[in-house]
Amino acid sequence: MGEFIDPAIVPKMKVYTGEEIPGIGMGTFGSDRVSPEEVSNAVAGAIRCGYRMFDCAACYGNEDQIGKVFKDAFDEGVVERKELYIMTKVWNDMHRRVEESCRKSIADLQCDYIDMFFIHWPFPNYHAPGCDVDSRNPDSKPFSVEEFMDTYRQCESLVEKGLIRHIGISNMTIPKLEAVLPLMKIKPVACEIELHPCMQQKELFDYLVAHDIQVVGYMPLGSPQRPERDIMPEDVADMELPEMKEIAAAHNCHPALICLKWSHQLGAIPIPFSVREKNYVSNLKSLTEDPLTDEEMAKIATLERNNRLVKGHVFLWPGAKDWHDLWDEDGKIVTVDNE
Repeated sequence: MGEFIDPAIVPKMKVYTGEEIPGIGMGTFGSDRVSPEEVSNAVAGAIRCGYRMFDCAACYGNEDQIGKVFKDAFDEGVVERKELYIMTKVWNDMHRRVEESCRKSIADLQCDYIDMFFIHWPFPNYHAPGCDVDSRNPDSKPFSVEEFMDTYRQCESLVEKGLIRHIGISNMTIPKLEAVLPLMKIKPVACEIELHPCMQQKELFDYLVAHDIQVVGYMPLGSPQRPERDIMPEDVADMELPEMKEIAAAHNCHPALICLKWSHQLGAIPIPFSVREKNYVSNLKSLTEDPLTDEEMAKIATLERNNRLVKGHVFLWPGAKDWHDLWDEDGKIVTVDNE
């Protein structure tokens, strides 16, 4: 086993319920380039090196393998269930059958209950995992407040039944949040957004903070190994920027760790993914030492490029212009009617 980082020294984030949850998690999306066994082996190593938060999802296709790892860790006394913060998500094809999705994830993950259950995307526009970027489902529809709230109500019932502890939302925009937050009985604890130095989403970030919703940042490293279908010529490689390299040199570390320190010091929970022990150990350790200076944080603030890497092309509906329609960039929810 690699270096052990005492979970007690890993920063925590206090959410609106008053609970403190881990300030960094391990992502588990690797199905486009590594096998479920490689991911679950990394999770096994991560538990033993001190990780206590894991970000899973039904559509990643590896929850049953990860569940075996969780069970082994519980059985061997490496960790107790209550020490882990396990997150998963309902996929787009299960928005009408949320409890069924949740129960399957609980069974696959062998974890009795879910700590945070996210609505993965705010519409039920299904596409098969691994499909081509040009794939379109003719049944796809734009965001609907009624549809979303039907799904969210099912999540609220899961809290009441004790199947999940907290509700999360993901890939939302301010206009969508404005439309649905007033309708919720149970406020979401967290929102997952794409967050890295060249995609800072400051307006959305500040909105979530103002509403006491914890930001969880996915793709915190700018995801240099994201699926080929998501790579566009105009994309910026965050870690290759001279400013990032300069700050990394000052801290004698890889630019990836600068990305994580930056995200944490902003107040987000980053969820980096790696199957290499050296990398996931250093990712965890980075939050426990050698913080960035105010000047370095200010320098990274200048790197915003609105460089969205997860564009969501495959979720577009008939009549949509392009992927920008998914993100309500003009401050209103884009539907077929206001094209």
